Amino acid sequence: MTTENHKLTQGRVQVYTGNGKGKTTASLGLCLRAAGHGLHIHVLQFMKGSTVYGELESARKLAPYLTIEQVGRDTFVSRENPDPVDVAMARAGFDKARQLVLSGDYDLIVLDEINCAVDYGLVSLEELKDLIAHKPAYTELVLTGRGAHADIIAIADLVTEMREVKHYFNAGQASRTGIES
Repeated sequence: MTTENHKLTQGRVQVYTGNGKGKTTASLGLCLRAAGHGLHIHVLQFMKGSTVYGELESARKLAPYLTIEQVGRDTFVSRENPDPVDVAMARAGFDKARQLVLSGDYDLIVLDEINCAVDYGLVSLEELKDLIAHKPAYTELVLTGRGAHADIIAIADLVTEMREVKHYFNAGQASRTGIES
């Protein structure tokens, strides 16, 4: 796509981080709003591979405006000793992210859990910084996940930190379909 096909004249970098619930949810809310205005959106979910997430079905209903793609397994990743499969999937996912961002085909790209992927050493901080530096001027880039690196926070135009005050998981309550998944 060329610049005249885009709705945004200036894309920014947003970061949603912190230990509280709501980072992915906030980014998906932004996607819903953007799709309503006819923007073209691609979400890459790092370190996620479950097919039960409700946003996957919603994306199918919002096509061709919204695409969500998972680039991880449906299992927890070890921070101290990540499985080589997780490293390879994150590497391939980041290569895909680079292709999507640099293509100029999207108004909004969300790299969901990319902050965690960097924090876990699955994706290089320097490569993420380079991608941010080379994104098209009209592309909005959203980076979610706990543990956003200080360098990413410094580069970003908007940073929101979700802080847990109280969570019903701590009282032993299970996740609910349609709310947490």
